[in-house]
Amino acid sequence: MTAPAETWVRRAPVDLPGPEGDNSIAREPLWYAYGAGDDRPEPPPWTWASTPPPDAHVPPPPPRPAGPATLLPTGTTDRLSALPYPQVPAPGPATPDALLHALTATFAPLRREPENPYNEHRPYASPRCLFPVHAFAGDDGAWRLLEPTHHTLTGPGTGTPTRIALTGRYTSIPLAYQWFRGSLVAIETGMVLRALSLGLELFGVPATLTPPTESGPDLLRELGVEHTWEWSLPWLVDVGEPHPPTDRPSLQETPAPADDPSLSHVIHVNRRASRGAGQHSICGYRRVGATSHNTPAPFTTAVPPTLPPSPHTPTWSELLWHRHSGRMPRSLHGMDSARCRTPLPTRALTTALAWLGVPPPHPTLAAAFDAVTVTAVVQHIDGHTPGVHRVHHGTAHLLREDPTAPAGLEANYGYGLTPVNGCGIANAPLTVFFSVRPRELFARFGPAGWSAAQHACGWAVHGLCLAAAAEGLFARPVRAFKEIQTKEVVALDEDETIVLSAVVGVPRETGGAVLDLRT
Repeated sequence: MTAPAETWVRRAPVDLPGPEGDNSIAREPLWYAYGAGDDRPEPPPWTWASTPPPDAHVPPPPPRPAGPATLLPTGTTDRLSALPYPQVPAPGPATPDALLHALTATFAPLRREPENPYNEHRPYASPRCLFPVHAFAGDDGAWRLLEPTHHTLTGPGTGTPTRIALTGRYTSIPLAYQWFRGSLVAIETGMVLRALSLGLELFGVPATLTPPTESGPDLLRELGVEHTWEWSLPWLVDVGEPHPPTDRPSLQETPAPADDPSLSHVIHVNRRASRGAGQHSICGYRRVGATSHNTPAPFTTAVPPTLPPSPHTPTWSELLWHRHSGRMPRSLHGMDSARCRTPLPTRALTTALAWLGVPPPHPTLAAAFDAVTVTAVVQHIDGHTPGVHRVHHGTAHLLREDPTAPAGLEANYGYGLTPVNGCGIANAPLTVFFSVRPRELFARFGPAGWSAAQHACGWAVHGLCLAAAAEGLFARPVRAFKEIQTKEVVALDEDETIVLSAVVGVPRETGGAVLDLRT
């Protein structure tokens, strides 16, 4: 699909979000308000409210519906081990259990690391291994919850699923994250979309993707969740052609509890996004030619068209197994990157750029990703000047030679090196930043632009994680950089905000056990 031509008129910004609490949690609601047209956004009253420490958080139990638990088939790892990386099977008739294997390849735990403070580890990254995004499998109107740790589908119905609903549970994330819970769910949704797209592709399952609609709260009730205000509006994945729209009774949604005002705002942002643009003039831009953003579209591909074989991961099973976010010994937090004694080969960067260049599957997400600026801080990679590079169309263009940039990033990271926390950013050969101009997002896409950009960045960063695994590296998605100082290091403009970052480093051997949970 190609969007109609659009015309833009841009005004200079007025007041940008100030330095109060220069971190993602404090600044992000200010950027959202600024994007929506508030020229002088003020921190919400709950910004510095007292909250329990994150480690005191106990995630709610899974929304398990009544009904039997059906085991997922075994043998997924054997099938993935028979698929050479980076080859993708040619399209053809899928086996009857192909979707179930695709779900296992996407969501099922791969390993447990006893010395890691957070477990278990799946094919995609998740903060604190909380995995707030859940999958429900549908069959003729009966929905079952996918429980990855148990390798089961739980709920009524025993037939082969024909559709998947993806929805994030905000209350799975500690209250201390406040408004940022919405962003974490949106980013992880993008990661899950790419992980699922890859699983479907490897097992030969064609599918279509439908973004959330205004009837999403009614679908949440159909899924069987008790409190819809805990959840993001679902994305729907249909096997083959999209299911015809379902007429659902539209009921008033119960509001979030009054004692969690930041969650009420998160829900407002999520529900508002389902309404699309709907305006032709926003925030000083003039817009022509809006299109519907929540129509179904086919999944395309999660994999770059041309990739070299990997000396580290000869099969897809090995690629998923070796994806990790950087390990520390003795239950320490953070990450550590070994110093590169010799430069990494050029392919370490070209492989990363190839995975970053694959657009998300839905036109709305692809268009939102076109509005994202990708910046790479590079060092110790053969053929590339140390410094700050802008990424355009799969190529890194040197913006500023600066061998000190990695050290500058580490100095402005929120979790620096301490006796209990590792931080290897100064040694990392690659750190990637995804940034947007919020005013431009709202002008081009309306309220849907904010979350669409987060989904698209999550999609891209999961590709970067897989690229790192193929090169024997780790990739850690992060949101802990101090934004104001970091933007100076990576040469971003004042009206840009950082959506997501990822540190790509050289793993250190910790000596700790790694328990294989694959089936």
